[in-house]
Amino acid sequence: MDEMTQLRELRADAPAPDRSALAPGRRRLTDAIAGSRRGRRLRTSWWLASLGAAAAVTVAALLGTQLLDTSHPRSTGPATMAGDLDLSGPAATLGRAADFLESLAPPPEPRDDQWIYTRKVIGEPELAAEDDQKGKISYDPDSWTPYGNAAAEKDGSDDDRSAREIYRAADDLPEDPASLLAEVRELYPSGADTPESEAAQTFRGLGVLIESYPLAPEALARIYRAMATVPGVEITDHLVKDAAGREAIAVTREEEGTHQRRELLLSPYDYGYAGLRFVVTEDHEMKLPEGTDGIDPKLTAGDITLTEARTAAAVVDAEGDKP
Repeated sequence: MDEMTQLRELRADAPAPDRSALAPGRRRLTDAIAGSRRGRRLRTSWWLASLGAAAAVTVAALLGTQLLDTSHPRSTGPATMAGDLDLSGPAATLGRAADFLESLAPPPEPRDDQWIYTRKVIGEPELAAEDDQKGKISYDPDSWTPYGNAAAEKDGSDDDRSAREIYRAADDLPEDPASLLAEVRELYPSGADTPESEAAQTFRGLGVLIESYPLAPEALARIYRAMATVPGVEITDHLVKDAAGREAIAVTREEEGTHQRRELLLSPYDYGYAGLRFVVTEDHEMKLPEGTDGIDPKLTAGDITLTEARTAAAVVDAEGDKP
């Protein structure tokens, strides 16, 4: 008997969770969108700056995603190194992830006075052609953000929603994948000066949601099922390493016009968010923006130009607390 069957049978007699109890007092998604139309605008693409500058920039902590702490491997779970993983494609891999998440008993929504703690690792670029533009990354690994960030929610110019807004919006996303993806594009529209295809916009928006912490398990399951239908989304047929050296599932999509692909990394133990990578897909010389000092770097297929891992995420009672 496989572990997924054991998990289902273990809770076979448990009543179905009441969605109204998962997020008491949650706002409807339409209210979240109407009250915060600003969305997450695409920032200037990081590959338009020199690698030296990019290495010195701290990647913004977007409020984590996984409901389960993936900082330490588990001996049991929905997927193990013993061969229970299915990396044959988006429908199989993400469908299996969704099945597991739907079997979980959801934790309560955090209180408005609680904080979201995350810990991250940002790795140095891994380049075949070493040069003197590669710099040391400086960042604070620990981050605390208020769950109910009233200042962020009221600031119409802020393009980062609070964890509370994202939790409630995600919890009300529809079951139908096409409808869900349309809502995601409403939540995370493209910037006027940064055009992108509909599929690229959709994958980017889904990535923001998947990084978000916390999300109700059923909400994350719906997101995974919908992501499997996005054109160009693929699953790497082997586990990859995140910035913390952990093995991870890579959900990928080519970034049009960049010679690179974006990789969302998931834990092979509980399917929670593990990190992010950008990987070069073909040899090319990256042109630095006009007026930027430095030599145009030569990039080789397989180079990892950005890699980040989240090693912990938790709801805590006060800023500075750790689980």
